[in-house]
Amino acid sequence: MPTINTQDGVQIFYKDWGPKTAQPIVFHHGWPLSADDWDNQMLFFLEKGYRVVAHDRRGHGRSSQVSDGHDMDHYATDVAAVVDHLDLRDAIHIGHSTGGGEATRYVARHGKDRVAKLVLIGAVPPLMLKTPANPEGLPIEVFNGLRKELAANRSSFYLDFASGPFYGFNRPGTERSQPVIWNWWRQAMTGAANAHYLGIKAFSETDFTDDLKLIEAPTLLMHGDDDQIVPLVASAPVAETLLRNRTLKIYQGFPHGMATTHAQSINSDLLEFVRA
Repeated sequence: MPTINTQDGVQIFYKDWGPKTAQPIVFHHGWPLSADDWDNQMLFFLEKGYRVVAHDRRGHGRSSQVSDGHDMDHYATDVAAVVDHLDLRDAIHIGHSTGGGEATRYVARHGKDRVAKLVLIGAVPPLMLKTPANPEGLPIEVFNGLRKELAANRSSFYLDFASGPFYGFNRPGTERSQPVIWNWWRQAMTGAANAHYLGIKAFSETDFTDDLKLIEAPTLLMHGDDDQIVPLVASAPVAETLLRNRTLKIYQGFPHGMATTHAQSINSDLLEFVRA
């Protein structure tokens, strides 16, 4: 399997498909998944002639299950290591959920000379946690609850999470896809429990306000108004006010995992933005 070793000795798995001379699109997966969550989009853009790259975050998927570094600074530095190793330039970075936070920090702090565009899908920036300065965020009890359920029975918790709010399968009249649920569960269970546990703090308590202000690359914000994981009210519309060059698209009735449940619509809009 293709891997690189970071400066602190972590082995990061990555996929690199397509012509090496083509414009690269780099995908950043959500918590607690892996690069496999982007299979649909990677095949779509591969067919369009792009070079597509995705990695498993440290502690996730096929990357090293290490004890430390489960924070946004390390996540972004790991991305930089992959990008430098593959010498990716003029790249378009697409991040979903936690991966949107990772992509935001990478672009702001590492990618100025290598990034062409940024896309944030159901992404956590600027801040998920409720604070006096972020009153629309989610209370800490929500994230404490996730930690408690993960520690008690990770397998059962992940199955319930994928079967319910992540894809909106808990909404009346929504058709549930068992293969999609099992694929989510498979990816999640491949990763390390400690990385996922510590990752909850990383995606919920990291403030990306300053990162968003630094980003100059054209940015597309895509968010479903029925996102039950990263509620719209404290995410994309707030991030829009902090970015210099941005476009916001809100999708009526779409859930958090809309890149899977509504792949055709998402891929079409992504392609339009990438080609623009």
